[in-house]
Amino acid sequence: MAHEHKLEIFRGLLKFKSNTQKIWGVLILLSIVTAIEVVLGILKPEWSMVPVLGMKLLNWIFIILTIVKAYYITWDFMHMRDETKGLRRMVVWTGIFLILYLIFILLQEGGYVFDVYSDGYIKRDF
Repeated sequence: MAHEHKLEIFRGLLKFKSNTQKIWGVLILLSIVTAIEVVLGILKPEWSMVPVLGMKLLNWIFIILTIVKAYYITWDFMHMRDETKGLRRMVVWTGIFLILYLIFILLQEGGYVFDVYSDGYIKRDF
């Protein structure tokens, strides 16, 4: 028995007639998010240079938009929406944990390297 995939995005707000239309819709959505990232990266607005939790707000915006794109690619193109709730949670929670861990490492090591270069000496030796 063939399994029919759902032809809507945004929790059913946008519905498509065929898989081809859905692929184009998802491509347009991901292209818009990428265009926002590129424009913010080129312009670097003054309001986005405010430090928030150890990084500039612009960096946090990039991280959040990248996570949104990765989640949406997993949700639609890897057909996670059609899987059981347990498998979806396992994949999403593992990804969230790893992303938070990598952000922690980035902040720790980035701050240490910045201090080494700005002060000219090593504070900790691992």
